[in-house]
Amino acid sequence: MKRYSAFAIAREALRYHTGWDRAWRAPEPKPHYDVIIIGGGGHGLATAYHLGKNHGITNVAILEKGWLGGGNTGRNTTIIRSNYLQDPSAALYEKSRSLYETMSQDLNYNVMFSPRGVIMLAQTQHEVRGYQRTAHANALQGVKTEFISPDRVKQLVPIINIDGPRYPVLGGLWQARGGTARHDAVAWGYARACSDMGMDVIQQCEVTAIKRDGGKVTGVSTTRGEITCGKVGIVVAGNSGHVAGLAGFRLPIESVALQALVSEPIKPCMDVVVMANTVHGYMSQSDKGEMVIGGGTDGYNNYTQRGSFHHIEETVRALVETFPMVSRLKMLRQWGGIVDITGDRSPILSKTPVDGVFINCGWGTGGFKATPGSGWAMAELMAKGRSPLTDAFGLERFREGRFIDESVAAGVAH
Repeated sequence: MKRYSAFAIAREALRYHTGWDRAWRAPEPKPHYDVIIIGGGGHGLATAYHLGKNHGITNVAILEKGWLGGGNTGRNTTIIRSNYLQDPSAALYEKSRSLYETMSQDLNYNVMFSPRGVIMLAQTQHEVRGYQRTAHANALQGVKTEFISPDRVKQLVPIINIDGPRYPVLGGLWQARGGTARHDAVAWGYARACSDMGMDVIQQCEVTAIKRDGGKVTGVSTTRGEITCGKVGIVVAGNSGHVAGLAGFRLPIESVALQALVSEPIKPCMDVVVMANTVHGYMSQSDKGEMVIGGGTDGYNNYTQRGSFHHIEETVRALVETFPMVSRLKMLRQWGGIVDITGDRSPILSKTPVDGVFINCGWGTGGFKATPGSGWAMAELMAKGRSPLTDAFGLERFREGRFIDESVAAGVAH
């Protein structure tokens, strides 16, 4: 793999850019792999990358039924933060946030990580108490956050209206080292690094069956043939329930559509991320100038990857009071992604009832921010049989009643 650099760009410019290699190979499936990762999104690619980098396991295939990063990885609103309440959550998300800081250098691929800061607005007294509690918990966890005053919020976000009649801003939970990254670039960078290690990234390859011998996995059937393997990682977000069914077990999750939209591009007016749980809306400005706006999930189970008018109305109506300038913008495009949600709003990173099959799912509305940390933890779990980062997130917690309740931190789409 050729290294990307300013010198490489200058060299190729002199050659009319004829010397660039493919970012990753497009191989045919081999008959056997040590590990198969089902799902070619951010979490699946990150798992494969860390299997190779951290554990030396490179005979790996990443199977994607569509195109790489075409699911939730390419449909989220790119927010990165780690200000969660419960200790296991904070450890996992903070690991991920720290990995984002060096990801561009690690992958030799610019993922456009922007630590611009994230504010979670407190617009009710209940939220004030909840975020103050989270700030204290974060201090004990070593995660740097602080509860800030309305005046400080206004200083950070001049376009905000803090005196709204229905939803006044009473403060906010501020994480200065949170931010955003380019979601597509994260997937592309991981795919390029995996391919360079000798792994096979195989697109347009849907898994139709998971083969077992007794209680142990032996391989998969795909639309491109049979493949044997020693271990399988299921990392398919909203389709987790379906793929788990192919292996013969059920998951305590439900899949719903999560919607977002972007406005027409405008001049820079907001250089932080603002989230408003009370009104179920959040907003940031992209590098191209678009206002990236997200809202809540649909109120019913579905697999549609498109938007709906009532969500535009509901989300934008709520944001107009807090950001009056939104009322003057035109919508550029709208879309949906399929999220998988657990009862305690925390993910599942776990062994399964089938020996050799591992599951990574249940991230709900917060999967993108966890991509590198999830891959690190899942790779360790698959390689060693356990990981300190995944111990609390096993499937058995639902049977034991040992929930990791993050309904406040993950109660809105973010």
